[in-house]
Amino acid sequence: MLEALTGTGLAVAAGLNAYIPLLLLGLAGRFTDVVQLPAGWAWLENEWVLGILAVLLVIEVVADKIPAVDSINDWLQTIVRPAAGGIVFGSGSGAQTVAVTDPEAFLASQQWVPIAAGVVIALVVHGLKMAARPAANALTGGAAAPVLSTVEDIGAVGFSILAIVVPVLVVVALLGLVIALPVLLARARRRRLSVEQR
Repeated sequence: MLEALTGTGLAVAAGLNAYIPLLLLGLAGRFTDVVQLPAGWAWLENEWVLGILAVLLVIEVVADKIPAVDSINDWLQTIVRPAAGGIVFGSGSGAQTVAVTDPEAFLASQQWVPIAAGVVIALVVHGLKMAARPAANALTGGAAAPVLSTVEDIGAVGFSILAIVVPVLVVVALLGLVIALPVLLARARRRRLSVEQR
């Protein structure tokens, strides 16, 4: 159960920013005893992988804060974020992977389930983010891009840390997000209507 919560929290974080949960999971596996990555996912601890993830994270953080560039970045990340969600759910949930030389054996082993779950979770979060960002940019003349991006990055760090350290709190964070999202959307809708009426 805790493994599923860990995987879910990491996949949600990957939907917001693909590189934060990958980097935090790799760093935690390499430098702490908090995370013991399964053998099939040990490559996440490699110094070259960590270095590449850090560079990609810097590029993502900068690109995501520039209006219009953030929307282009979201389109490019449509494959990356769900893939990252599958990787972090699979590795975070402790799923042992096998070489996919025999696809029938891989499918029969059910080892694809955590990976597929992570892909779906990250894709849903990414889709919501991708749909909201252009509307927020249009409503605010682009001023929302750096603010929303910063909030998303903080959320990705928060979900990743909770998932790794206290997975039970992932449920609380998800409930908070589900409750807050309609409230924020209603406020944005009211602001848009008030701007249109002027």
